Amino acid sequence: MNFITKLKAVFGNSRATKKHHVYDHTEAIINDIENDPFAVSETNVLYAGLNELGGYYFFQTVIVGSFHIKTIKGAQLKIVGHNFEMVLDSDMLELESEHSNVPKRSISKIDFQIEEADATKIDRSTIKQLVLTCKNHEIVFSIFELSDEEE
Repeated sequence: MNFITKLKAVFGNSRATKKHHVYDHTEAIINDIENDPFAVSETNVLYAGLNELGGYYFFQTVIVGSFHIKTIKGAQLKIVGHNFEMVLDSDMLELESEHSNVPKRSISKIDFQIEEADATKIDRSTIKQLVLTCKNHEIVFSIFELSDEEE
């Protein structure tokens, strides 16, 4: 957040205050959790990794933030890369977020099925954004840039 926006927030500009609050919300999540985030949205942080079990590959995600869901229709994750685009379906149709011990923060664990050939494309450097669609929610995540010492 730039200096002017912070200054406006201090003096009560409601739009600047909202931007400042959103930034603080995601920063608080990132600071509270040891692992490096994979991607971030305005009010959510996505942690992710690939896993293989018995020859089947999964893109495992944990979304921490304002996203809270209970559905029996599953979810989809659209991965938009630099030279590709793919849509992954959740491995389970029944999904339910858990409440966190922090107010207004939920934890949602969603695993997505992925083919072995597509698993090689899942890399921070090859992905532009992730779009999570579940029930009537659509969250656009941008890849979280790691500093040189974190990589």
